[in-house]
Amino acid sequence: MSDSPRPSAPSLSASLPGATPAFASEATPAFASEATPAFPSRATPASRDEFAAAVQRRLRWRARRGLLENDLVLERFFDRHAGRLDDEVVRGLDVLLDLGDGELLDLILQRTQPHGEAATPAARRVLGMLREL
Repeated sequence: MSDSPRPSAPSLSASLPGATPAFASEATPAFASEATPAFPSRATPASRDEFAAAVQRRLRWRARRGLLENDLVLERFFDRHAGRLDDEVVRGLDVLLDLGDGELLDLILQRTQPHGEAATPAARRVLGMLREL
């Protein structure tokens, strides 16, 4: 066991292609290539836009469901709210997209009440946004 602190868990964005986790700068693997560009700093407006677009692409891909009803509701959600996906909405949407198709549809149609992780404020906020469509 090492006495050095463990790196914090990578953020949600670390799963995005080209994104680097916060602790990646501590040690660069020997196989890292200079041809692979690191994700640009989020300090510039252009890179924030690129980051937001990458998050939206990942969420749209995850939102593809087996039930047509869910697909329709989620597509309308993205069409209406694409430019306003803040961190809380992304977290809530991630929680809801982890649910099965039937469970998600029941929540959207208010057949059941949110429970477990779907009962978080972020997930409830997204459910409200989905229901207003």
